[in-house]
Amino acid sequence: MDSASFQALLGPSGQALLDEAARLDVSEDGLLATASRLRERHDPALVAAALTQVRLRERARAKFGDDAGRMYFTQAGLEQSTRASVASHRARRFADRLPGARVLELGCGIGADLIARAHVGLVGEGVEIDPLTADVARANVVSLGLDGLVSVRVGDAAEEDPGGEDPGGFDAVFADPGRRTARGRIFDPRSYEPPLDVVLDKASRAPGACVKVAPGIPHEAVPDGAEAEWVSVGGDVKEAALWLGELAGDVSRRATLLPSDTHSDAETRAWTLTPQGLDVPDVRAWGRYLYEPDGAVIRAHLVGEVAALVGGGLADPQIAYVTSDELRPTPFASAYEIDDVLPFSVKRLRAELRRRDIGVLTVKKRGSAVDVDRLRRDLGFGGRRTSRGKAGELTLVVTRVGRDPVALLTRPVPRS
Repeated sequence: MDSASFQALLGPSGQALLDEAARLDVSEDGLLATASRLRERHDPALVAAALTQVRLRERARAKFGDDAGRMYFTQAGLEQSTRASVASHRARRFADRLPGARVLELGCGIGADLIARAHVGLVGEGVEIDPLTADVARANVVSLGLDGLVSVRVGDAAEEDPGGEDPGGFDAVFADPGRRTARGRIFDPRSYEPPLDVVLDKASRAPGACVKVAPGIPHEAVPDGAEAEWVSVGGDVKEAALWLGELAGDVSRRATLLPSDTHSDAETRAWTLTPQGLDVPDVRAWGRYLYEPDGAVIRAHLVGEVAALVGGGLADPQIAYVTSDELRPTPFASAYEIDDVLPFSVKRLRAELRRRDIGVLTVKKRGSAVDVDRLRRDLGFGGRRTSRGKAGELTLVVTRVGRDPVALLTRPVPRS
């Protein structure tokens, strides 16, 4: 899709075509027939643009809920955009710490964060280097009725100067440097577009700033005085952000857990864990329960805090599994009751699973090089979660203590 086709899509005939395409079959099986039918009456380029939007909108529902049906996307823009629940969480922090702030966003993409801040009443401006993506962001702002609060222009984030003589009255900066190329994801912060050090330099010139980064950012890449926040949604780590200046808190890092995606403007409950100045957790033998910390907790190096919450320790000092004799429910970790701890042996595990009449097996691992799919096959279970008509269900956890591989036979403890 090029800019001309997208602009045509925003016109009356393009909107009518888009509405029509949304009512037709755009699945993999029906797409070709639908495209052929529409091309009989419409420009082929416009048809392609409309069908692309319909398919992207359907994919975007997981991130944006019902708003996706009114928004516009590019494939790369959708993949790199912040999901609505995370953007809303972040927008509230801007509003709480800098109420009434005017925010400059460097690299606004399709406008997800820009929109979230507008929803909480913050005005601002988004800058995007790609003209088509900027057009898409602008269309989203208008479609959602937010054009009185925020605007979008084409520009290079590397050339912006929020701290210049005339910063335009911006009180804060949000930056989202590119972390994906045609070859895939970028993990080295020095290879972000613009590089992270360039972005941090520009962001630090405003009174407050936030820079979105990859969840795998090394802790040593976090600048002094910044607060690093790792965010998970429904148990999956989605992203990280660096908070600077007046937007930074009084801790160096935190893990934030959002229970699930929500697409309303209502505040979502968030659980936050921060450093408590604890010593390294004790190393102890396996207890009655295994706790698997949330990925954001692990990324934020806060496993020790979870161990303290559940009255436990680590079976191995290098592996983020906590064990305890007590069941203490916590949002920061999933709990499993340990039935047995065995030396790792495929033959022995196969016999034990047969003896227990296990029909559904879930396999988890940490600190082990075992191939989970191959192990499942070797144990007689085909897919990732296959019932064989038997009553028993079990979660097999493969890990190690020191150099010794071990297998834990466990059962999940339902969350209260």
